[in-house]
Amino acid sequence: MVIVTRIRREVLTLPAAQVGPDNPLPPLRPLDEVHRIDDRDRDGMPRDMARQLGYEPLRSLLPVPVRDGYDRARERRALDALVIENDRLRATVLPGLGGRIASLLHLPTGRELLYRNPVFQPANFALSGAWYSGGIEWNIGATGHTTLSCAPLHAARVPAPDGGEMLRLWEWERLRDLPFQVDLWLPDGSDFLYVGVRVRNPHERPVPTYWWSNIAVPEECRVLAPAEEAWHFGYEHRLRRVPVPSYDGIDRTHPLNSPYAADYFYEVPDGRRRWIAALDADGHGLVQTSTDVLRGRKLFVWGHLPGGRRWQEWLTEPGTGGYCEIQAGLARTQLEHVRLEAESEVSWLEAYGPLDAPPEGEWPQAVQGAEERLESALPRARVDEAYAAWLPSADTEPGEILAAGSGWGALEVLRADWKLPGTPFPESTLGEAQAPWRELLRTGSLPEPRRVRPPGETLVAPHWRDMLETAPATPHTEYHLGVAQWHADDRAQAVRSWERALELAPSLWPLLRCLAVADQESGHHERAAERYADAFDDLCRERRDDGAAWTAAMAALGRETLQALLTVRRTADARAVRDRLLPAVRRRGRFRLLEAELLLAEGRPAEARAVFDAGFEVADLREGEEVLGRLWARLTDEPLPARYDFRMRPDTV
Repeated sequence: MVIVTRIRREVLTLPAAQVGPDNPLPPLRPLDEVHRIDDRDRDGMPRDMARQLGYEPLRSLLPVPVRDGYDRARERRALDALVIENDRLRATVLPGLGGRIASLLHLPTGRELLYRNPVFQPANFALSGAWYSGGIEWNIGATGHTTLSCAPLHAARVPAPDGGEMLRLWEWERLRDLPFQVDLWLPDGSDFLYVGVRVRNPHERPVPTYWWSNIAVPEECRVLAPAEEAWHFGYEHRLRRVPVPSYDGIDRTHPLNSPYAADYFYEVPDGRRRWIAALDADGHGLVQTSTDVLRGRKLFVWGHLPGGRRWQEWLTEPGTGGYCEIQAGLARTQLEHVRLEAESEVSWLEAYGPLDAPPEGEWPQAVQGAEERLESALPRARVDEAYAAWLPSADTEPGEILAAGSGWGALEVLRADWKLPGTPFPESTLGEAQAPWRELLRTGSLPEPRRVRPPGETLVAPHWRDMLETAPATPHTEYHLGVAQWHADDRAQAVRSWERALELAPSLWPLLRCLAVADQESGHHERAAERYADAFDDLCRERRDDGAAWTAAMAALGRETLQALLTVRRTADARAVRDRLLPAVRRRGRFRLLEAELLLAEGRPAEARAVFDAGFEVADLREGEEVLGRLWARLTDEPLPARYDFRMRPDTV
């Protein structure tokens, strides 16, 4: 019996933490970039690689807010899912969480081809904070995990090239202001999931572009790719060319052989088929291949030492098997951005499916054997043909809408009257967040808030900044104008805008906080601490209730204020701020850590040590963050306890 390809709704129930509210403070500081490299490593690079390494790396997270309202309290929760299935494969997609493919099940064998995380646990790995591990994610924007990791995407049914059904995902990527789409379909009887991807630049200027498809697979495997060299990048920020499969006497294509977390960007020769596979000891696993536009291939490993194992446990549940990542991208490495010309687009086709091949033995023979098996299962020519057949379908208008994303794309389309066939952004998707900006677009005036609440998001692109410049200079407008000017690196003018707004603003704390950040960035830490203290005092007076929005504001500003006061050793003032925080905020792991820092600054090291002994978890601990180990070393010479050991490089404490 032939089972035709179909798409259906499903509910995925699993232990899940809540994402929580976004941080209401605009991210004014430079991006916390863990992927920077030592300048010495640029020598000897291929010319195009060196050029793309320096091509407009992301400097700021604006206009995207930080998503740090999650915790680690997991309860069984229902997640909306979409399933696309034929008689060979079943793909489960989470449209509300970045369009992630959470599972890819090979039906004849019952084998899960991906690492399927049994829980949903956000952690601080995305550019904007919240991210979760497992499955296949679509990374667009800039170096790092996309800001859409835990955000909803639009989804709809679309006719597939073969006459069946296709699942389309699409959104507006806000860091680079680019619309994109991901089309998923399963030809009847196919062992491979086809994925057509298109990124469009509707602007009259070139835009730096970034894409990496990130596939989590069980780490007890060998990773094969058609390369004899790779670019190794670790958390010590060095990028160097190394041989594949082994260097320093270790075969790095077995993920558990590497001691520390590291990236290996494979140097696939020009003209060679683009593919990467992860195969277990029995020779079973997953292969990903694509048309040649998606040139890069990568392996990420956590390493076998305690820090990497602790991260693996942190992202799921103890006793759950670990994972590694195999990836495919537009450039050689994830440190590069490629140029997308004005009013142009880039597109390609990917295919994901099972592969059976002997993984062990000498590298050339293992790679050749896997590539021959891949060619037999899915000829390279068939991938090119599938891409050519899909491309006309990319403009097909969606049918039944299955999920809704954000309204930011609708706002941009409304502003510029862009025509984007295949990816509609209708006005019906505009929501509360876009309402004031729609009013600015319609009337030339940014409306004042109707009630006292934390300020909303600021749009910072040049066209929005120009509109703010010409709008009536109300305190609310001056606040947002200052944020946009700051993003444009016009810092002196941003400070003047915020200072003008202070004279008449009914709410002072958002402005004082912006000015405090400006003081810190210019090295005036005492003045910054004073402004932070005033801002926190104003917020405490203004707070209307203990709801999610005000609690998020208190936590965000309280954290920054405590850190600013500790920097200038104003421990009494820091203690006063800590005591005014809501009890639920004080119990959070990040604030338990700050309490330990404060106790140490107050000359109470035994009590600071007791905080560690009692135990706490910093839910938003950042990838590569070393604060736990450094504070522990100030308290004792004892080894860092395993529960606090998240070290990702060899020279950390």
